[in-house]
Amino acid sequence: MIEASEIWSGPLSPVAEGGLVRPRIGIGGISIESSTFSPHVSGDEAFTERRGDVLIGYYPFMEPGSELREAADWVPLLQARSLPGGAVARETYERLKAEILAGIAEQGPFDAFYFDIHGAMSVVGMTDAEGDLGSAVREALGADTFVSTSMDLHGNVSRTLLDMSDLIACYRMAPHEDHWNTKQRAIFNMLERLRSSVGSDVDARRPYKAWLPVPVLLPGEKTSTRIEPARTIYAEVPASEAREGVIDSSIWVGYAWADEPRCQAVVVTTGDDVEAIRAETERLGKLYWDARDDFAFVADALPLAASIDAALASNAASDARPYVISDSGDNPTAGGAGDVSWTLGQLLARPEFADGTINVVHASIFDAAAVAQAVAAGVGATVSLEVGGRVDGGPSGPVAITGEVFSITEGDSDAGTQVVVKAGGVHAIITERRKPFHHIADFTQLGIDPNSMDIVFVKIGYLEPELYALTTGAAEGERWKLALTPGGVDQDLLRLGHSHLEPGVFPFDPNGTPELRAVITRRTADGIETI
Repeated sequence: MIEASEIWSGPLSPVAEGGLVRPRIGIGGISIESSTFSPHVSGDEAFTERRGDVLIGYYPFMEPGSELREAADWVPLLQARSLPGGAVARETYERLKAEILAGIAEQGPFDAFYFDIHGAMSVVGMTDAEGDLGSAVREALGADTFVSTSMDLHGNVSRTLLDMSDLIACYRMAPHEDHWNTKQRAIFNMLERLRSSVGSDVDARRPYKAWLPVPVLLPGEKTSTRIEPARTIYAEVPASEAREGVIDSSIWVGYAWADEPRCQAVVVTTGDDVEAIRAETERLGKLYWDARDDFAFVADALPLAASIDAALASNAASDARPYVISDSGDNPTAGGAGDVSWTLGQLLARPEFADGTINVVHASIFDAAAVAQAVAAGVGATVSLEVGGRVDGGPSGPVAITGEVFSITEGDSDAGTQVVVKAGGVHAIITERRKPFHHIADFTQLGIDPNSMDIVFVKIGYLEPELYALTTGAAEGERWKLALTPGGVDQDLLRLGHSHLEPGVFPFDPNGTPELRAVITRRTADGIETI
C-alpha cells in the first residue's frame, strides 16, 4: 500500500546555471465533481472562493518561511472549490472563469501557473468544462508560461486539457489521503523544472507527455486502493515515476456519474525520455485494462433491505457496535443531490426500529424548510414533517416523519442549522444545507455518539478513515455494507442511462478491444508537437 508520506520527495534541488532563481507563478482553478444524473444545480452558493493571502494560506505546505513558499513569487488569483453536486450553473462558471482570466491579464505575465482543479466539473450545456477553462487559461497566459495541473484521480483528462498543461498529475490513493501531497507534488515538480538548467529555455523545460485513454469507467467504490486490483496497480505508479527520464506518472479512474465523451480512465506519464514514458504509460494502461473484470466493490454491495438484515444478524451475534451501512446512491461527496429521502422512508417502515429498542442514525438529508419547522417547535417537541425529495424527488419524493426533536445545533459552516428528529429508534439528521458526514465529530456535535448506535447509515460510498475505523477490530472483521440505493450517483451504472460515452467503454460495451497505444505530445513555440 502506498503511504501518503511517500507520494512526493524533497527538498528542492539547488538552482542550476540557467535556472530561474525566483520564478513568478500564478495560482487559480475551479474544483468540483458534478453528476449529470443529479437534478441538483451548483450555483454561486455552492463554492468557497479563495483569493490572495487566503488562497496561498489554503495550502498547508505553503506556510511563510517554507521551502516552496520561498522558492517563488506567488500570485494567488482565485481558486473556487465546491462540495460535489450537480452540474454547475453556466452563469456561475462564466463568472468564475472571467475572474481568473481577468486576474491573469491584470497581474501577469507569469513564468508558470499552478492550475488547481478537480477534473470532473460538468457545466450546464458543456461536455468538457475543464478543457474549456484550461484552453482559456492557456490563451490568457500565452504560449511561454509553464503550467502544472493537479487533479483528483476521479477527474477526466481530455486531449484538450492535456494540451494546455505541461505537467499534469492526480492522486494515487482512494480514499484521497494524499490530496495535499499531490498538490505539493505538482508544485514541487514544476519548481524543479524551472530551477533546472533548462529553466530559462521555454521549449526545453517542457517535458514530453504520454497520454493513453483506457476505455474503462468504474465507480470509485470499485477502484479503492485499499483493495485489489487497484492496490497493486497503484503501487506500480511510483515505480514508473522512479525510472530514469520520467518526472511523473498518474492513473485517472475517471468520473462515472457524468455522461460525457471524456469520461474514462487515462494514464499520463511525463518526462524527457520519450521511449521511457511511452513504455511506462502503456505498461500501466495494460495493467488497468487487463484487470477490468477484477474490480469489485470495496465492501459487500447489497440492496438496502439485505444490508439491514446483515447488520441485524451481526448485531444479534456480537456485542460490537456500530454496524455501518453506506447509503451510496445519494452520496453528496460523489455528486448526489443530498436530499433523496428513499432510505429514510425504508428505515421508518422497518418494524424492528419502531419501538426504540434498536437505535439507528441516518446522515443525512438537507431540507431547510423541515429544519425551520423543527427549530420553531423546539427540542423535546413532537413534529410531523415532510422531509427531502425537493431537489431529487425521483426515488420517493418527500418522506413523512413524526417524532421528537432530539437536538438542534446551529452554526455549522457547511450544514448551517442541523436538527435530529427521533422516531422510534430512528435518529434522522436533517440539515439546512448539504453536508457530508465523514467524521465522528459530525455526529457528536449533534448529541449522537456513533459508538452507542446499533447501526449508522451515512450517505457515502467507500468509508472515509474515521468511519472505516468504526467497522474494524471486531472478531468477525469489518462490520459494514455498501447499500445499493437509488440516486444521482447510483452504483449500478448500467441503469443510469449513459449515452454519450466513447464507443467501447467497459462495462457499457464489454466487447471493446483497444489498441492501448500512447500518444506522445509536447508543447513547443510552434504549437503542439505530436510524435
